[in-house]
Amino acid sequence: MSESTASDAPASSGGLAYMAQAAFWFAVMALCVKLAGQRGVPTMQTVLLRALVTLTLSGVGLWRARLSPFGSQPRLLLLRGLFGSGGLVCFYLAVDNLPLAEATVIHQVSPVLTALVAAAWLGERLTGRVLIGMAFAFAGVVALKQPTTLLGLGAARTDLPWRWVLVGVLGALFASLAYAAVRKLGRSEPALRVVFYFPIVTVPLSAPFAIDEWVWPDPLAWLWLLGVGVSTQIAQVAMTKGLAREPAGRAISVSYLQVLFATLFGGMCFADWPGPWSLCGMALITVGLFVATSRRRRRGGAQLTARS
Repeated sequence: MSESTASDAPASSGGLAYMAQAAFWFAVMALCVKLAGQRGVPTMQTVLLRALVTLTLSGVGLWRARLSPFGSQPRLLLLRGLFGSGGLVCFYLAVDNLPLAEATVIHQVSPVLTALVAAAWLGERLTGRVLIGMAFAFAGVVALKQPTTLLGLGAARTDLPWRWVLVGVLGALFASLAYAAVRKLGRSEPALRVVFYFPIVTVPLSAPFAIDEWVWPDPLAWLWLLGVGVSTQIAQVAMTKGLAREPAGRAISVSYLQVLFATLFGGMCFADWPGPWSLCGMALITVGLFVATSRRRRRGGAQLTARS
């Protein structure tokens, strides 16, 4: 039986739309993580339960599609899982040991690293348009989060634990390697199989820490944890399909939308409405995404289109 993959679609066939969907659902996931945390659920327990939900959904999806969990590139699939899990763990460690704004801004260097990794590993062309757009979007993230210690605007600068800054940078690097692996796998593997290997690695990696600090969730916390798993599954599938259709650098630049969505969710759910700096940051992210994802026109004004 032949296996259909996201890469069967023409390049640029809705790839950016999939990436925008992924950014939205990753922001929903972050909101559910925060709400679960407010109910007393420890971080690593959330990571484990999120992985178990996505593992179950991916496994059922593979079974219903009659797809084998073993692909044509098993080593790369496992590496995708390792890179993704490493990036997730490093990011949570950075969040636990750094101010949230600093940890978030550090992690947002991953789109730039993804473009560099894709150029070196996959041979994709690194365009100035994408880099300029990312620079605008990253400036927008800084304006939104205003990391005083990293910018040297606060007295805590000398107390910033730089080893955790390096852990945060390592997490961004792992994330970029995971994105590049997803891009490469998306050309030959179904999206569900690629997603399946993330929780395959995350479950055994997080289980010992989660069990050690286990807290039994109340019914509302279970609801938020289920939301974490379901939104993660939707986001991962959309991201895999998006990366299969677009060059990694251009596609992953859309991930900056997640910061914008998260800011809006903060206002709607926690009355944490954006101020002038945040509005400026949102505008910069919008401009950056427009620059990074717009295509140069051919001579005669014809827009570049995907081959049919």
